[in-house]
Amino acid sequence: MQNSFPRPELIMPGQHTKKTLLRFTLIFSCILMAVKFTAYYLTGSNAILTDALESIINVIAGSFALYSMHYASKPQDRDHPYGHGKMEYLSAGFEGALILFAGLAIITKAGYAFFIPHEITSADTGTVLSAISGLCNFLMGYYLIQQGKKHNSALMVADGKHLVSDTVSSIGLVLGLIVIWLTGMFWLDNLMAVIFGAMILYTGFKLIRESVTSLLDEADQGKLEQVVEIISKNRKDKWIDIHNLRALKYGSSLHVDCHITLPWYDSLEDSHAEVEEVEKLVANELQGEVEFFIHADPCIPSSCPLCTMEKCRERKTPFVKRLDWTLENVLPDRKHRLE
Repeated sequence: MQNSFPRPELIMPGQHTKKTLLRFTLIFSCILMAVKFTAYYLTGSNAILTDALESIINVIAGSFALYSMHYASKPQDRDHPYGHGKMEYLSAGFEGALILFAGLAIITKAGYAFFIPHEITSADTGTVLSAISGLCNFLMGYYLIQQGKKHNSALMVADGKHLVSDTVSSIGLVLGLIVIWLTGMFWLDNLMAVIFGAMILYTGFKLIRESVTSLLDEADQGKLEQVVEIISKNRKDKWIDIHNLRALKYGSSLHVDCHITLPWYDSLEDSHAEVEEVEKLVANELQGEVEFFIHADPCIPSSCPLCTMEKCRERKTPFVKRLDWTLENVLPDRKHRLE
């Protein structure tokens, strides 16, 4: 038996909120970019320039992210039966590639400056502006991560992590500028730029890796564990076993496939009701958009030792023990039986 949890036909729940947040993030990134380039103009610091260049990446990535969110929110159609959610992963990978490019540019410029050094001016003003932008980045990034997790948006989480990583760079930048201001050791500016560039490269690499694994449908182990826990906690005696379980994320949508073993003598209508109960149970617990494809299998004599139904009129062998469901025994494509 195959069934799917009803899907909205227009805009998916939470999409308006996500788009509003991304619009605000884009405006926020433009303002911070102006602040950082002002700080660079006043100081001439390569380390501050690294921060400013990354802001350009934030603005470009934010613009693409907004378009991607709009595209990902489109409902299923004939050409995209699983929806358009994977566009979020493509956007996250694009942002990672831009970050990698920025990191390489930063390291190259800093290396050049080691051989042709220049003096830094207005370090005090640059320090204050960098501190303010760093704090704003952290607050916005933390909020985006929380909202991304709430709405199951890989794109918002990626944006948030990027902004939070900017904060780490800003902290080091501010501390370094203070040291330069107090000691006059201007070569530290280039050293900081190289360090921050390497950190940016690492952030970009992680975003690209996460994007690629998602596009290649790598199993979401965390979601699988959640699904198993929810079904196990609310398990009914009629649900003899769950097997061949798979869960994939398509943007904010979760697609779950599994087989459920039910009493062979139940009517088609009764089996359908049990399948619907499993679907609604998981969808309500996860508080997100869930699409199920559940296949109902009839029980067989080897299922009897594990079946907890007390008044089964067709039992062939006595009950032996209840099998706890774990990832190890619900993933294989076979009915449970005693070894």
